[in-house]
Parts: sequence; C-alpha cells; structure tokens
Amino acid sequence: MQLVVARIGRAHGIKGEVTVEVRTDEPELRLAPGAVLATDPSSAGPLTIATGRVHSGRLLLRFEGVADRTAAEALRNILLIAEVDPDEVPEDPEEFYDHQLIDLDVVTRDGTMVGRITEVSHLPYQDLLIVKRPDGAEVMIPFVSEIVPEIDLEEQRAVIDPPPGLLDPAQAEIASSREDT
Repeated sequence: MQLVVARIGRAHGIKGEVTVEVRTDEPELRLAPGAVLATDPSSAGPLTIATGRVHSGRLLLRFEGVADRTAAEALRNILLIAEVDPDEVPEDPEEFYDHQLIDLDVVTRDGTMVGRITEVSHLPYQDLLIVKRPDGAEVMIPFVSEIVPEIDLEEQRAVIDPPPGLLDPAQAEIASSREDT
C-alpha cells in the first residue's frame, strides 16, 4: 500500500537540498538516507534520499542525482510516497495510519450513528476526520482525544463525544456576548 509521507518544498542553498513538509509520524523511518520513494506525479521519480538533516526546525533532504538549486527547485510541490505493508501498525497504540481510519463508522458515546470517515485531513495544528453523514452532508471532526476518545479497529468504529454545535449548529452554545456589560 502507498502512503504520502512528505511534500517537497522550496530549494535550500545551492547544493540540491530541499525543504519538506513531513506528512508521517515516522520521518526517521520513512525519510531516512537510502529510502527510495515513489512520487506524485510519477514522472518525477522514483527519488532516492541521499542525505537528510534538520535546519531551523525544518527537515532538509537531498536526493541522488539532484546536485544544484535548479534541479532541486524543479521538484517543488512533488509528493513523496512510501510503500507500506497494509498490516503494519504504528508503534504507539494511540497512533493510526490514515488507511486504518478511512471507512470506520462514527458513533456517539450513546451509540447514535453519525456517519463514516471518508478522509483524514492533516492541518498544521491538528488533524480532522472528514465524516460523511447518512444524509450525504459532511462534518469535520477534530481528531483530538477529548472529542474522539476511542478508536476500535476490531469493531471498525470511532466513538466521539462531540461538543454542542459540532454535529448540529443549532445546538451551539454561545460562550460570551458583547452585549451591555
């Protein structure tokens, strides 16, 4: 199975290094020197990682055959894809691969069916579960333990404890008001 593990950013320096936006919880495994990664678009790859280092909090990679800034800049916005065994699971039992979450049923603590996970959106500050409701509407659920306290892969379900207004905007609570104070 193929998983997107990074997106190539801009060139860094003059020797072919690029910044990367990491999209894996295991960059030390997936983005290590010697790793051969498929690409999207596929015409750009496969790419073999020659070196990797962290600079000012950003991961910098250099690929075999990419020796200068011009060649590095040509790789910008290309997705890096790793081949992963579908039965492989993360070391941390509280972590999940996207493919494990897609198609899970989503239910509230009391068992009310909410919908099915169709996508996992990775944002800079948190991940969102995109859930398709039975009526066809979509709802975005922050993938944090306070709202998603349980993932049961055996039962193929995610249990949520949604705050008021998450599933039904009419039930939202107003936290403060700017009226006369």
